[in-house]
Amino acid sequence: MVNIFYTKKLIKIGLFIGALLIGAFSLIYTNNMVKKLRIEEQKKIAIWAKAQEQLATAEEESELSFFYSIVEDNKTIPVILESNDGRLTYRNLDSKKAKDPQYVKEKLEEMKNGYPPITIIVMGEEVGHLYYSDSYILTQLQNYPIYQLGIVSLFIFVSYFAFSIARKSEQNKVWVGLAKETAHQLGTPISSLMAWTELLEMDAEQATPESFQEMKKDINRLMVITERFSKIGSEPELLVQNINSILDESIKYMKTRSSDKIEYVFVERHKDLLVRLNKALFEWVIENICKNAIDAMGGSGKITISIFLLRQRIFIDFTDIGKGIPPNKFKTIFRPGYTTKKRGWGLGLSLVKRIVTEYHKGKIFVKESIPNEKTTIRIILKCESAPV
Repeated sequence: MVNIFYTKKLIKIGLFIGALLIGAFSLIYTNNMVKKLRIEEQKKIAIWAKAQEQLATAEEESELSFFYSIVEDNKTIPVILESNDGRLTYRNLDSKKAKDPQYVKEKLEEMKNGYPPITIIVMGEEVGHLYYSDSYILTQLQNYPIYQLGIVSLFIFVSYFAFSIARKSEQNKVWVGLAKETAHQLGTPISSLMAWTELLEMDAEQATPESFQEMKKDINRLMVITERFSKIGSEPELLVQNINSILDESIKYMKTRSSDKIEYVFVERHKDLLVRLNKALFEWVIENICKNAIDAMGGSGKITISIFLLRQRIFIDFTDIGKGIPPNKFKTIFRPGYTTKKRGWGLGLSLVKRIVTEYHKGKIFVKESIPNEKTTIRIILKCESAPV
């Protein structure tokens, strides 16, 4: 458990460092782009200032047209030309606000605090100064990393918050389901023992070898249930065992706990297949799958369990003739909390998946499902030894 929390802490630190690196890279990259764009704009302003100077002395129409086109070409960089007599000529300011002379003066003061002015000289005489500021595009690009980091931070915060809520909800479902599953598993043998106790209190003559044998079965069942739950969350011991025998024993047990309307068919294509597994947990897998099959068939029908060997892999198929599973639910049925029962808690198949995949390093999935005809759930395990 300590290792889990330590790992989670390392993951959080890693994500935080990753976010910082992404932010730093974005900031450095954007700043380089801003510097290059600013140099280009300064070159354009220098050309624009020269064009203004030439317009004042140009005589031929072709020259006027050429320099005028250069002046008109500036459609993004805000500029204010202040002549020596105090007149202000501006370009690319806010068209609505620029109608107010006070606004133009305020923008001029801002520009004076920015880039050095360009002196306008006509025929060797200084006639004014040109002031300018960054274009709207350059300003937006300069602020882009801040917006980007803000949006990314907000997204991470919202995602983490949503993930935490979903994780807590799933954990609550698991804990509630586990508690109910424990009560359900313990309920039958405890009820049986209580009935035997009451019977013996009422009539001591009922204390026959047969009655004690039945009570012993219930006590053994309680021990099995205790062993199963004790192994959830810890690393169970895996021993090489005959999977055929375990399947056969589990089916016999299910027959004693099922209605006569349920028919079990066990098909062995290969004998004496050895698998490294934990018997108590794997029997739980078989019981849960069979119980779900019984529910799917409405308490009446046939369950076929077949086992065969292929390329050192053992395939175990559980086929029922129930209502079937929609294709979009093939993976969902193994998630904690998912159930189609009105009083179910959706933990059985999620425990099955955990036992098969995490503890036994196998696979479990819905192989096929035909509505109201059949459904096959397949388990694949590694074979330790098999007949040649």
